[in-house]
Amino acid sequence: MELWIPITVLAAAAQTLRFMLQKHLAGGQLSTFGATWARFLYAAPLVVVLLFVYVRLTGQDLPRPGPGFWGYAGLGGVCQILATLCVVALFGRRNFAVGITFKKTEVMLTALAGFLILGDRISFGGAIAIAVGFLGVLWLSATPENTGRGLARFVNGASALGVLSGVFFALSAIGYRGAVLAMEGGDLALRSGLSLAVVSTGQAVALGIWIGFRDPGEVGRVLASWRTSALIGVFSMIGSFCWFAAFSLQNAAYVFALGQVEVVFSILAATLFFRERVTAREGLGIALLTGSIILLVWLG
Repeated sequence: MELWIPITVLAAAAQTLRFMLQKHLAGGQLSTFGATWARFLYAAPLVVVLLFVYVRLTGQDLPRPGPGFWGYAGLGGVCQILATLCVVALFGRRNFAVGITFKKTEVMLTALAGFLILGDRISFGGAIAIAVGFLGVLWLSATPENTGRGLARFVNGASALGVLSGVFFALSAIGYRGAVLAMEGGDLALRSGLSLAVVSTGQAVALGIWIGFRDPGEVGRVLASWRTSALIGVFSMIGSFCWFAAFSLQNAAYVFALGQVEVVFSILAATLFFRERVTAREGLGIALLTGSIILLVWLG
């Protein structure tokens, strides 16, 4: 088994746990912006500390940011903030499993963005897997209360947030893959860790300043929720590091396609923890996405 496969599965599991905690916070204690900021605020210090420890243990010199690093890192950081805001807002419109599944439009969009920006190629088998996943997302986007005809049936606030989050996550993935590849020197863990430290610190500072001006009281509420928010930071750090590492080893579209295993994790979370019911239609859409994972592994 290639190394990027278990790394991606671990990233998806950690990300599911992080989104579970963010949904909990956004459902009562914090706003969408506050729940999003908590993810970056508590993850950044952990990343910096672990990076320092790793450098001391391995005796390596820090990698040097090569040409294009800052542009790629900036693109990835900003787009990840916007994508997370969309997903947390989406949880208020659809159940947890469906919200996570909508986010998976990132797979198709990452394939397109990777081809246009980085020149990444997709095999015929990989294209089939991605197409099956798109069918699953399209099926999920039609809700019972939306009775329009044709394409109008698939256009609603939830699907718009879902697709928009996919756009931003796709661009962030391309940005992160480009940033890690632009690093010069060091091993995979160090290049990924330093890229993550730079990006997560910038995200925590930028979004904190924005919230401070927009709603100063939310800053205090995020700090007061430190017990849950710190866990968000831990799972965020684990997930982000694994995503960075996987992106450096494999085409970002393939990584995100395999990352659709997160849908399976989200179903378990929705039913076991949030006591939400998954309808037959939603189940079929989720099944199509799960099928695309299998196709990707066997045909990609």
